[in-house]
Amino acid sequence: MLMPMIAIALYLVATALLWRAAAGSHAQARGWVPVAALALLFHAETHVEAWRLLQGPDMHFFAALSLVGIGMAALTTAYGASGRMPALGIVVFPLATLALLGYVLYGHADAASRLDWRLQLHAWLALLAYATLALAAVLAIFLWAQERALRRREFHAWLRALPPLTELETLLFRSIAVGFVLLSATLLTGVLFVENLLAQHLVHKTVLSVLSWLAFGALLLGRWRRGWRGATAVRWTLAAMALLVLAFFGSKFVLELVLRRPG
Repeated sequence: MLMPMIAIALYLVATALLWRAAAGSHAQARGWVPVAALALLFHAETHVEAWRLLQGPDMHFFAALSLVGIGMAALTTAYGASGRMPALGIVVFPLATLALLGYVLYGHADAASRLDWRLQLHAWLALLAYATLALAAVLAIFLWAQERALRRREFHAWLRALPPLTELETLLFRSIAVGFVLLSATLLTGVLFVENLLAQHLVHKTVLSVLSWLAFGALLLGRWRRGWRGATAVRWTLAAMALLVLAFFGSKFVLELVLRRPG
């Protein structure tokens, strides 16, 4: 319990430092970066220790949620360390904290340790895709809030912590593009490595994942051909992410926590 508790404390400290920087005149202060990096290290080590005990990766519902939290926190730290969107951590680090807390309280399962390397590759690609696209969804919410405030001429103090609108929008679409590539690789490895992709408990997951992939692809195409931006980009991003959440975590929740079957 020591490592996850240290990770949680460090996440909260990093969040407090970012909040203080955003509320003051030093929006680009970097003191939170080493704290966040240490939180990531202890968060990751929590999973590694569990995998040593289980002799394989643990990917049940709360474990997967915690791993997505690590991915989001790592991307946020990388973005912030380069001077882009450090305020993102004010939202992402508490989310990573909650995900880790759920993992610690729920316990561990060894379902994924029975998967061969091909299915584990598929699972890891899925988690990377979800983390990247979930971060894009958070960026979309920031974009919506910033546009709404500027349109209403409400110049709140928190606006100083955000990059210019065009820079935030560029970061959003770059995140979506990377996530789309990872999601494409996830679907491809699913087709190649999952023996019965249309099994009863995988049909809804497959259909929803493909619908999400089509929605993200349509958004990128609309951005390229028609210059989609602003509210249109926000709506498409959140709708596509909602489909993806239902596809993976929705199905895992029902199978593992309600029906008590492997997800």
